Amino acid sequence: MKKQFNRMRQLANQTVEKRLELVKQVSHSTHKKLTACLQGQQGVDVDKKSVRSPLSQTLLLCGVSCRRKMLKLCGETQDRLAQELILFELTIERDVIEPLYDLAEVEIPNIQKQRKHLAKLVLDMDSARTRYYQSTKSSGLSSNLQPTGAKADHLREEMEEAANRMEICRDQLSADMYSFVAKEIDYASYFQTLIEVQAEYHRKSLELLQSVLPQIKAHQETWVEKPCYGKPLEEHLALSGRDIAFPIEACVTMLLECGMQEEGLFRIAPSASKLKKLKASLDCGVLDVQEYSADPHAIAGALKSYLRELPEPLMTFDLYNDWIQASNIQDQDKRLQALLNACEKLPPANNNNFKYLIKFLSKLTEDQDVNKMTPGNIAIVLGPNLLWTHNEGNITEMMTTVSLQIVGIVEPIIQHADWFFPGEIEFNVTGNYGSPVHTNHNANYSSMPSPDMDQMDRKQNDQSRRPLSVATDNMMLEFYKKDGYETRLCSRNTFTTLLAAVWRSGPNLEDV
Repeated sequence: MKKQFNRMRQLANQTVEKRLELVKQVSHSTHKKLTACLQGQQGVDVDKKSVRSPLSQTLLLCGVSCRRKMLKLCGETQDRLAQELILFELTIERDVIEPLYDLAEVEIPNIQKQRKHLAKLVLDMDSARTRYYQSTKSSGLSSNLQPTGAKADHLREEMEEAANRMEICRDQLSADMYSFVAKEIDYASYFQTLIEVQAEYHRKSLELLQSVLPQIKAHQETWVEKPCYGKPLEEHLALSGRDIAFPIEACVTMLLECGMQEEGLFRIAPSASKLKKLKASLDCGVLDVQEYSADPHAIAGALKSYLRELPEPLMTFDLYNDWIQASNIQDQDKRLQALLNACEKLPPANNNNFKYLIKFLSKLTEDQDVNKMTPGNIAIVLGPNLLWTHNEGNITEMMTTVSLQIVGIVEPIIQHADWFFPGEIEFNVTGNYGSPVHTNHNANYSSMPSPDMDQMDRKQNDQSRRPLSVATDNMMLEFYKKDGYETRLCSRNTFTTLLAAVWRSGPNLEDV
């Protein structure tokens, strides 16, 4: 029975020792990794501890130097998050790291040291017992008789003292090990505390960010210096408080000063680097008029790019079918009226900017003898930037059927600009440029052609106010060569007649 009890105690001790070693490894590893995660210096008071992130310092510097409220607010927020991080790390140090350190480096090593000491005492006791038994054998006494004499008494006392010390150490070790097992739930609570402190830190950080985010959004919404290229027209106008988009007004007013007699305006491509720089300056609202006055083609290119990069064309997706149907009407008067109806359906922002642009393009045609930009030429180069479909076709299609329809829409609107949009217009809306007031330069076209005209007079009137351009001729000629109409276009008069018919009826050539 005694042997069985000793065996059970030995197994229990081995089990506890295994758990002891495992807990020591886990505690030591956790302490080491948590210490490595701390950004501040361990063991420093909260007043001396600083974990301000580089992002916080950078944003605060930007807030001071650039005087940007939003950047300053972001920097202050990062600083407050850093303070929360300091408190979090101090709590982790006090409630988790230090107890784990004591467990892994003090309590468990003490138990292990005591276990080694017990092993030494066991060896001492065995040695003392061996000496005593050897003394008994040498005296010739049986094992049942106690040896006598001073030496024997000393050996017996030494053996008994060693056994006593071993028992005391064994009892102390057992008590410590049982205490360790009983306190395992407390040791496990360190990890619960770690999770709880982390949750509290993240909760406070989230509350801080959620309280600051509306202020940052408010600053951002009131920020006027936002990019305008590629942004919706109404959004840009609302943010800037303008009626005319900044790139449109800036480019138009500069062209009125320096580009009205430039040959091939809107047709000749500018320098790519110059165009990129001008677009970037328009995007940030900083424009050096003198720098670009010598390069009107860059100004025209920036205007075309703005129109093309709008998420929705200036003439809108919703009215695309209305514009195309109007261009397919054969009767001239009804076509103009249908185009006018489509203009009136434009949203206010689009209508204002479209009117502004058409008035400028109409004024540009006054110098068509010098700049070679007739209404037809302008419609060819700018039309695809004013109207396109959601699903664009391939390049061939865009250069043929659809483009011709768009030309048939934009060209008459430019020709009859003062009929579509009567009255004068001030191009220099914001007063930042010295551009002239647009006058009624096309007064003889201010009203729709009279329905009482006979067919011949109407045809002559129509041709007189719609000059055919060389660019239009060449494009149409190349298009019809590909479709087998080359033999029909043997003379300038034949081509002119065909083009007039196409202008009235759209790209369908069956009626020509």
